Amino acid sequence: MEHTMKIKSILIAALVLGTPVASDTDHQPYKGLETRDISSFSQEDLEALQSGSGWGLALPAELNGYPGPAHVLELSEELGLSDQQLADVQAIFDAMKIDAIATGNDLIEAEQKLDQSFRSNSLTANALNDLIANAETARAKLRFIHLSRHLETKELLTAEQISGYSALRGYSSDPCQSVPKGHDTEMWRRHNGCSD
Repeated sequence: MEHTMKIKSILIAALVLGTPVASDTDHQPYKGLETRDISSFSQEDLEALQSGSGWGLALPAELNGYPGPAHVLELSEELGLSDQQLADVQAIFDAMKIDAIATGNDLIEAEQKLDQSFRSNSLTANALNDLIANAETARAKLRFIHLSRHLETKELLTAEQISGYSALRGYSSDPCQSVPKGHDTEMWRRHNGCSD
């Protein structure tokens, strides 16, 4: 009997000590987000939308051989852009920026209305559907603005410039061939396993 009690005590202790204790972050992954003005957006998201930056919306173009106007302008010397190419890419970028800022603000406003409607505690399913549709329409329009400018930019560049862009941005098949502008050379080479 005493032996059985010892075994039970050991088993219970093992179960208790072996069971991981849940941390606050396991149950509270959104802790602190309740203070956001707009639940769906961080401060960085808001700044990106208000400034017309890409916000990652153009990655399907960027990573598949369709250079973006902002980065083409940054790399204009390395790419050997002609004066005409430079002027044309600048025009694409300027128009994109104007449209992206306006539409980014539309998206912010739509998400803000969605938040406010939930806070009002009087939201209906029909109203919710309309609010979501408005927000997603703005998001789709913003994505089109960014992606379509990549299409336009590619049309202005030579195959050699497009290839050079990919290499300079670090998308070439061998990342050790060139280090993208703005990256620390030593760190880039180390992270990509480049030999000296």
